[in-house]
Amino acid sequence: MAEVPPVLVNFKAYSEAVGDRALSLARAAEKVSEETGVTIGVCPSHVDLARVASEVDVPVFAQAVDAAEPGSRTGHVTPEMVREAGADGTLLNHSERRMLLEDLKDVCLACMNEGLTTVVCASDAVAARAAGALRPHAVAVEPPELIGTGTPVSKADPEVVEATVEAVKEVSEDTVVLCGAGITDGTDVKAAIELGADGVLVASGVVLADDPEEAMRDLVSGIP
Repeated sequence: MAEVPPVLVNFKAYSEAVGDRALSLARAAEKVSEETGVTIGVCPSHVDLARVASEVDVPVFAQAVDAAEPGSRTGHVTPEMVREAGADGTLLNHSERRMLLEDLKDVCLACMNEGLTTVVCASDAVAARAAGALRPHAVAVEPPELIGTGTPVSKADPEVVEATVEAVKEVSEDTVVLCGAGITDGTDVKAAIELGADGVLVASGVVLADDPEEAMRDLVSGIP
């Protein structure tokens, strides 16, 4: 089972991260990881997952899986599918793909049974506590109103990060905390870590950057 990388890049459904462009981004993550010694994980779309996983040596996460068992589940993506595609883990409950708590509980267990590393997203400290009680490998706090704005939660509302770290550790000491929403550069990463986070979840700050490789290099500069 893969460790949670300190930098995890979500490709979302951006046109800039589809097909050959997804592979190019993943290879840039691999290059920067090798150069700096800081692991950068990537979250390509489901359609690019197997290709990316087979061609790069960095942690590869699915963007989501469904709370569905194998069988007559047309259009669903199960934990077994993403594991067979080569994924090391998966995001769950992203603000753009919310899950009911009961479904989240079931899918966390199913993912762990498949050997997948789980990163559960939460909007605030209260949601983070509930997520942490499921004992995922990581909880990523991302206030939805800050996603894609370029304003990091570590600056807009640092208390949210501190409260999330406290809430998660109270219910699951081994669960790491990532800080997301608005992360764009190394100073944002440094601020998040100083507030108690273990790493960051980032998307547009890398995927939509003029030079994604340099953007990733800047991000890891904020990690001690």
